[in-house]
Amino acid sequence: MFDLSLSKEQKMVKDSFSKLVKDLIADNAHEMDEAGEIPVSAVQKAWELGCSVSGVPEEFGGYGMEDSPILSALVLEELAYGDMAYAVAVTAPSLFITPINDMGTEDQKKALLPNACTDDYHVYTMAMCEPHFGADAVSLKTTAEKKNGSYILNGVKCFAPCASQAEKMLVSASLDGENNLFVVEKGAAGLTISEKEKNLGLYSLETNTVTLENCEVPADARIGGDKGVDYDRVLARSRVAMASMAAGMCRCSLDIVKQYAVEREQFGEPIAHRQSIAFMIAEMAYETDAIRLMAWQAASRLEAGKSAKREAYLAKLYAGEMAMKICDYGVQILGGHGYIREMNVERLYRNARSIACVEALSMA
Repeated sequence: MFDLSLSKEQKMVKDSFSKLVKDLIADNAHEMDEAGEIPVSAVQKAWELGCSVSGVPEEFGGYGMEDSPILSALVLEELAYGDMAYAVAVTAPSLFITPINDMGTEDQKKALLPNACTDDYHVYTMAMCEPHFGADAVSLKTTAEKKNGSYILNGVKCFAPCASQAEKMLVSASLDGENNLFVVEKGAAGLTISEKEKNLGLYSLETNTVTLENCEVPADARIGGDKGVDYDRVLARSRVAMASMAAGMCRCSLDIVKQYAVEREQFGEPIAHRQSIAFMIAEMAYETDAIRLMAWQAASRLEAGKSAKREAYLAKLYAGEMAMKICDYGVQILGGHGYIREMNVERLYRNARSIACVEALSMA
């Protein structure tokens, strides 16, 4: 038998982020969505709890704890329970920090991590998604060519979180048929970053299109050096993050619906007494648990140093399908109220679509 109970440390961290979301985000998520931006002060509060840096050694500016995809999954679920856009904004630097901490050379860790792991929140990110992505996130059209001791990058990326604000970003590109990650600095020649993209959901999160036209980066910009990175592991860690955020959104939708179904009366009794409603709520509950457990399974393999390619892919696939179903149920059960912008289920429904459509918004 195995035990899925949280350790004392895991529960403490989970509760800390849960309290933050309750105090700071739960009542403000709609306003942030309407305004189309997230206050830096709100992001800073979460950053101070150790988002993205807890697993980085102290010598590089982190907390010196074990690099734990499981703990990251717990944190991401709590943040997304409040608002997925907020969760992505807070943890966008993990897209830069985690691959370097996990697979970078010692020189790269010394050079890159301390500036990204300061007490104050600074934007670092990754540009992985490409316009042609469907189910195949491995077939990159962005290319890297080695030339005169440097690398020349060409390609177009989309849905890069907070890219216009990033001091540095990692860019995925194919080098001689192998997928790699390269550090690109803000203002690099040949780098163009669009204005904020107009997306279906995640209104308060800025995502950008990143265009690279003969963008030259130095030889030491290739993460992992000549060895490169385990791209499947990078992708798996991002997919666990997406599934974990889906679990948070779905749990939020479920909690809203449970309260509404008890309080809302029709024909002299709460609608929760209607079997059709009760069955929908039950399905929301067990599918939310299923998403979480699939994310945990993949995270546990990553934490053990094992391949989680299959498990992470299935977790994100299932999360993408079920998040839409669960959040749709939330809209349906609230009826006309569920279609109103002021109701959180409407925002959850729009945001849920991103789980299936986008890669690499965060990293577990």
